[in-house]
Amino acid sequence: MRSWQVERRKRTQHLIELGGLVVKTGIVELTGDDRAMILGALIWMADKLQSEDSERARKLWAGKGKEAFAGGTRNR
Repeated sequence: MRSWQVERRKRTQHLIELGGLVVKTGIVELTGDDRAMILGALIWMADKLQSEDSERARKLWAGKGKEAFAGGTRNR
């Protein structure tokens, strides 16, 4: 297998895993699969991570994510 094929498969797997996180949260159902709304929420999150409140947001979100992974379900 060529190196570009290996890299492409790694990228594809990474994107699939990220998409799985979106589904795991229930966001798809909660938004009625409104991709503009989902993208808007992700943009809001990126803005928050670039703000002066970044460290607080990181700690809060990382904690929620760790709890969700440990419990196997989403936490709201």
